[in-house]
Amino acid sequence: MSANRAICPPNPIQTKDTKTHFNSDRILLCQSSFRCSNNDNLEAEEEEVARNAVREYLEEYGASREKSVKISSSCPKYLEMLIDSVRDLDEWNSWTADSGEIISSDFDSCATPKLESFKKKVYEMAKGKGDEGILPFLESLGLTLSSATYLAGYLSSHSQTLPLLIHKVKYVKEIFFSDSDDEGLIGKNARRMMMHLSVSADEDLQQTLSFFEKIQARRGGLDLLGCENASFRYLIESFPRILLLPVESHMKPVMNFLEDIGVPRGCAKNVLLLFPPILFYNIDKDIKPRLLAFEKVGVQDNGSGKMLIKYPWILSSSILENYQKVLCLFDEEKVPKACSSRAIKNWPHILGCSNNNLKMMVDQIGELGIRSNKLGKVIVTSPQLLHCRPPEFLQVVSFLKDLGLVEEDISRILYRCPEIFATSIDRTLMKKLEFLSAIGVSRTHLPRVIRKYPELFVCDVNRALLPRMKYLMKIGLSRRDIGFMVRRFSPLLGYSIEEVLRPKFEFLTQTMKKPLSEVIDYPRYFSYSLEKKIKPRFWLLKSINMECSLKEMLGKNDEEFAADYMGVEQMVVPPS
Repeated sequence: MSANRAICPPNPIQTKDTKTHFNSDRILLCQSSFRCSNNDNLEAEEEEVARNAVREYLEEYGASREKSVKISSSCPKYLEMLIDSVRDLDEWNSWTADSGEIISSDFDSCATPKLESFKKKVYEMAKGKGDEGILPFLESLGLTLSSATYLAGYLSSHSQTLPLLIHKVKYVKEIFFSDSDDEGLIGKNARRMMMHLSVSADEDLQQTLSFFEKIQARRGGLDLLGCENASFRYLIESFPRILLLPVESHMKPVMNFLEDIGVPRGCAKNVLLLFPPILFYNIDKDIKPRLLAFEKVGVQDNGSGKMLIKYPWILSSSILENYQKVLCLFDEEKVPKACSSRAIKNWPHILGCSNNNLKMMVDQIGELGIRSNKLGKVIVTSPQLLHCRPPEFLQVVSFLKDLGLVEEDISRILYRCPEIFATSIDRTLMKKLEFLSAIGVSRTHLPRVIRKYPELFVCDVNRALLPRMKYLMKIGLSRRDIGFMVRRFSPLLGYSIEEVLRPKFEFLTQTMKKPLSEVIDYPRYFSYSLEKKIKPRFWLLKSINMECSLKEMLGKNDEEFAADYMGVEQMVVPPS
């Protein structure tokens, strides 16, 4: 049936209506697009006009043309706020107007008078805020609009003018963020100072810690502390009083004083960023008296500057108070004053450690027989050990016991190389064991190797041990030979290539004409002084045509050597 159905011709009236509707839709769509395009263009024009209004406003309050252009181009939220305020005001006026002509005037084809009017309104709106250009300037520095608004009110209430503020910001940036490549080191020191602080913090320290925490919360963390773009905003938010300080009569004298006590101008940022409140201190009433307290540990002249660079918190009242307690603790433990003084000067971070924590570590070290004079030597060598927690310290002790060392051995190792006990088992100690195993030092030989040369545990594998091993292999020794030599003489890989290994190897093979097998049998050869022992004895033996092994030549003291080879009681050493 459907096959027989006739095909009806299209209804001409229906077709015409469809085309009419289609054309109408297209016209409406084009009009809408045209209107949107016009609106977009108008908004862009208004934004540019508003920016020019802000520029003129900034110039009126003392900013240079160049600075005004830069600020007005870097305060988008402030600009948006002004534009929205003007539009809201226009909308309000349109609602309250009696005539509809005012409403339609927004779409007037004559744009120039309209934009001029808009510019004037933006200018008046900016002026009405009462911040005298400070608010857009602060946003241009990276502050959020809310922070900039609060800070602008604070600064305006203290009679800060825009030109003066621009000058101060420039100087503050110069002293806090001078050109240098140590940004990462500043962040590392900040983390260390925070981690080792266990005393109650005074107000200045609390503000500093809050400043650090704001930066730490950002992606990149405290590594960004020395980066101007990342941390200047937080510096000003945390310490707004910095922008109230006079440059000539206060900030510059403080900087000159720091330089006078041994803080180089290039290092001043290390002190300022790690303890910004120092900039608020009076030189004669605050800084000098606080530094004077460290004369008790022998800090004089430029010594205080060096301590400040290491640990700027020594000027905080909390650390100064704890400093007296630390000195009393060392006195009670009968640590020689010379040792405690050196420990504090070398590592002032221990002054941030509470007496309870220090006492626990001192007692733990004492259980291995390290007390009074011995304790003094240990804390001079490795004051960082005092920051350890007893459980961490005991883990290293257990680790060494598991390697076959007895408590007496561990006590000697602690006295000789205390740095070992402040290291990570996984990141440091295990890596050294893996290296020793790789060159053929079995677990059976580990106790002897470690007893003879515990410093091996604090040698860097990639920067020290591997390069030295590669050098020895380059001159003809195999990995197995090196392992054998280390088992016999543990300090072998502790020697510098350029200062020890190379000159002694060259003298062995080029002058003495001895084979490598001799040094494999007697690796201790590398421990003797080339100028004071190896050369004099070799030339004496050569002068009497005497041949002997390295061990026979070097393993005897002067009297034994003279008796065996010279037939006299005392060897006379000719000039080399």
